[in-house]
Amino acid sequence: MAAAASGTPDRGQDRTQGRPRVRTAFGEVEGRTGPGGIAVFRGIPYAAPPVGARRFAAPAPPEAWDGVRDAGAYGPTAPKVPYPPAFAALLPDPEVPGDDCLNLNVWTPDPAPGARLPVMVWIHGGALTRGSSAVPVYEGSAFARDGVVLVSVNYRLGVLGYGLFPDAPANRGLLDQIAALTWVRDNIAAFGGDPGRVTVFGESAGAISIGALLAAPAAAGLFRQAVLQSGAPEVLPRDRVRTMVRRMAALLKVPATAGAFAGTALPDLLAAQAAVLRRSSPLLGGPAFGLVADPGTLPPDPLAAAAARGDVPLLLGWTAEEYRLWLAPTGAMRTLDRLGALTVALGRARSGKDRAAVRALRAERPGAGPADLLGHLLTDRLLRDPLRALAGAAGRSAPGFVYEFAWPSGIPGLGSCHALELGFVFDTLDVPEASWLAGPDTPRELAAEMHAAWVRFAVEGDPGWSPWNGDGPPKVFGGPERREPADAQPVPVGGAATRRVLP
Repeated sequence: MAAAASGTPDRGQDRTQGRPRVRTAFGEVEGRTGPGGIAVFRGIPYAAPPVGARRFAAPAPPEAWDGVRDAGAYGPTAPKVPYPPAFAALLPDPEVPGDDCLNLNVWTPDPAPGARLPVMVWIHGGALTRGSSAVPVYEGSAFARDGVVLVSVNYRLGVLGYGLFPDAPANRGLLDQIAALTWVRDNIAAFGGDPGRVTVFGESAGAISIGALLAAPAAAGLFRQAVLQSGAPEVLPRDRVRTMVRRMAALLKVPATAGAFAGTALPDLLAAQAAVLRRSSPLLGGPAFGLVADPGTLPPDPLAAAAARGDVPLLLGWTAEEYRLWLAPTGAMRTLDRLGALTVALGRARSGKDRAAVRALRAERPGAGPADLLGHLLTDRLLRDPLRALAGAAGRSAPGFVYEFAWPSGIPGLGSCHALELGFVFDTLDVPEASWLAGPDTPRELAAEMHAAWVRFAVEGDPGWSPWNGDGPPKVFGGPERREPADAQPVPVGGAATRRVLP
């Protein structure tokens, strides 16, 4: 592809003293060579820093640089607020200071333009308000070890990426992701990747983002395959997103415009954002930051638009007890169980399920309490139903593969919760932070199996089981042999309840 040639060095890659060099379209970068000869390049800018007048603008190309840019450390993370303590003990979320937050990282086994290896591009989760590519569990060496070029991406979060203003483009975080994929198309050949064999994958908000990328006209042709883990294509009502901006504006005592917010000090913006996020729930609804339908970026029904991309092979799935991440750490499981029938009624109302669905769920899970029933009903509504619909959409010529991750965490009460599968997909269970959510004594053989399926999908378009045909169970990773009782409560292991700042 002609565009890819712009990033190809006019000399072979330089691995002098463990510091490989690659020339991109914007300048030369120097990475590091790690164990097994894997070359790692961190913090490469794919767009200009979103500061000043660019704070709420669409991403602009980075400025070219002279000389060699050091790519040995993670670049700045997008401005964000910390998780509440109950979740900060479970979900590592390092912060790297700096303005140049629109950056990406590359792990490659062979940074040579002739290698033409398959490429996987990771888009992190975090409710579009938290997370980054610097999370240790997302370390990409295992993918490179197995012959895949792994790219991970930072993008704008919260009000900066998804606040809805009358004087700024909508869905700026999505525009950032499209800019990153454009960079991959134009430069990844220089790192040994094949721009025609790109698989995008993400979890939670990252999977929602990939659903949007499947639907967004501007992303057409930037990837060949997609993996959606615990997230489905969706847009939020514009008023729901706009309410977050209005609430922030009231706290800041400024107009609810991008111009006014751009003139506000970043610490004040983040403090106001933290205040309004405390009134938002990812499971039960309410105002939130998120993607919206927009004529310039995203159609009104992204699920239908994504399903219409019938030529894109898909790998889609969920964890068996997604909801426990949100309900167990805060003690909400106990509260909801005490409410009994009211909790089940709330689950029916929020999920749109009828009494027959509740009866079927009780029969399937005879020991489930009210909180578990509510959680399963909402998980069906938010994840399982739309992902199954996407996998089995009429007119698709490409296969859709469906999975469930069912291994329960070693931390009591968490069960097979949201985000638990990540250390298994990346094969990074030896990273200390993986135990924050998974606990001790994790099954390495399960990580090897799951990671191999993702690699096989990237290489062959087939993870190793039959495509979903609209009926029957999904492929299951792990099992229920260690499933915790519904009333168990988590005891956080190993995590710090404060945000850590990387040097």
